Amino acid sequence: MNTIDAKLLQKAFLAGAGSLEAKKEWINELNVFPVPDGDTGTNMTLTIMSAAKEVAAIEEPDMKALAKAISSGSLRGARGNSGVILSQLFRGFTKEIKEHQEIDREVLANAMVRATETAYKAVMKPKEGTILTVAKGMSQKALELVDQTDDILDFCEKIIAEGDYVLSQTPEMLPVLKQAGVVDSGGQGLMQVVKGCLDGLKGKEVGLVSENMSAPQAAARPLDTAQLDTAQLDTSDIRFGYCTEFIINTEKEFTEKNEHEFKAYLEELGDSIVVVADEDVVKVHVHTNHPGLAFEKALTYGSLSRMKVDNMREEHEERLIKDASRIAAEQKGKEEEGGQKKTAEPRKPSGFIAVSVGEGLTEIFKGIGADYLIEGGQTMNPSTEDILTAIDQVNADEIFIFPNNKNIILAAQQAAGLAEGKKVTVVPSKTVPQGITALINFMPDLSTEDNLENMTAEMGKVKTGQVTYAVRKTNIDGMDIEEGDIMAIGDQGMLAVEKSVNAAALKALEAMIDGESELATIYYGAEVDEVSAQKLFEQAQEKFAGVEIELQNGGQPVYYYMISVE
Repeated sequence: MNTIDAKLLQKAFLAGAGSLEAKKEWINELNVFPVPDGDTGTNMTLTIMSAAKEVAAIEEPDMKALAKAISSGSLRGARGNSGVILSQLFRGFTKEIKEHQEIDREVLANAMVRATETAYKAVMKPKEGTILTVAKGMSQKALELVDQTDDILDFCEKIIAEGDYVLSQTPEMLPVLKQAGVVDSGGQGLMQVVKGCLDGLKGKEVGLVSENMSAPQAAARPLDTAQLDTAQLDTSDIRFGYCTEFIINTEKEFTEKNEHEFKAYLEELGDSIVVVADEDVVKVHVHTNHPGLAFEKALTYGSLSRMKVDNMREEHEERLIKDASRIAAEQKGKEEEGGQKKTAEPRKPSGFIAVSVGEGLTEIFKGIGADYLIEGGQTMNPSTEDILTAIDQVNADEIFIFPNNKNIILAAQQAAGLAEGKKVTVVPSKTVPQGITALINFMPDLSTEDNLENMTAEMGKVKTGQVTYAVRKTNIDGMDIEEGDIMAIGDQGMLAVEKSVNAAALKALEAMIDGESELATIYYGAEVDEVSAQKLFEQAQEKFAGVEIELQNGGQPVYYYMISVE
């Protein structure tokens, strides 16, 4: 075989999606942080499945149609850091192939190089030993092999062999991987995709993906941040005060040169998180001290829309979350029913969307005024599409969104940029307790800007601790952790490692409460019985007599306790 036509590429891509889907749980287990919620496999799967659904719908494929389906589908469905990077690999790849009727070895090599370049550009601080490294290794090998073989299948097999080798070396590049005894989970996910694609080229069936095509994908709540994410963004590196986001409606072709030029300019102004071009639209997100300069430069490429500037409060670390792969068909039905009810209500000035997990926490949000609840954050993150659906269902002129981790913040910001007919403001809450505090502090008489500033300031006073169990032996923050140990994780790292749940929770409270603390709230999860929770509550009252202690049934999965101190 010397070339790949559109029909064969369609089959290969669907096979790659099926290969990843089949191994997603195994890839999840490779996440280096030992909590039972690593979701790289699920994130990447949901990302590629979003594209696969569009690809499968093309009856008579051509390269241009396939390229558009793969690029736009994966970008819209991207979940978590690993999913975003995968979508950028696809975006770069499809830019190279879309003008060709058939793909030969040279086109394939160039497409792989472009894929890698696009993904590296999309990441704020690329770190080696990750999915990016694996992608780069394969693209470099592809360039080397172009003239060394005539058969494209043999060409692909040798590239994959190089990818496997680079993947095996990732523990030598990132000490945290070596310590945990695993290869990079994102890199492993990428290898599953390319190996599946090769199987598709060889004629293997893709029944697994076909079965999943009809499943309610949008209802399956996505993911969260992998270790890769926390490794790439460090609090000390974020020095810029305004989260600036907008869309450029290009009036002429936005070339790769334009993209590079604009990205370079933004990086002079601050930390550029996203510059993604898709046909005649460019999505931009940058942290800067000079939003006006970013706007002025952008105006040279076209008109601006969905402009939003938020005064930021920074953070580090938000943890990977998952364990349950709940199917949300029932939840979706409830949401649709609730949505119909919302749209039938009179339009109001302000509406509120919160991301929550667990019946107890959801009821708390409802009790303080949330109009629409999206399930996600500790099992799977909602996608941009999920958030857009929620925005559409809330009948209000202005909508505030309360995420519960940094990846959901990014998805919400993207949704805010795409929403039409409503002003959407994303409150940068990184935990459920922060979201609760922020919503409580909303003042209807204040302007949007003043409310955002006030809510952000108030939730900045909230400390969060989460208690769960370790799924592997490791060492974090100088603490030795055995498989099955109970860990308390705070905003900045490990708080305690104990053998019992309540002991870890007490240690977390001790680490979080200081002389300025006034209120501590303990939310107990689905796996904690009321008797045990009450015992912890009484112990906490006795030990921290100067602090008001509250006990709430959060009902959250994965985490035995979620603790808020303010």
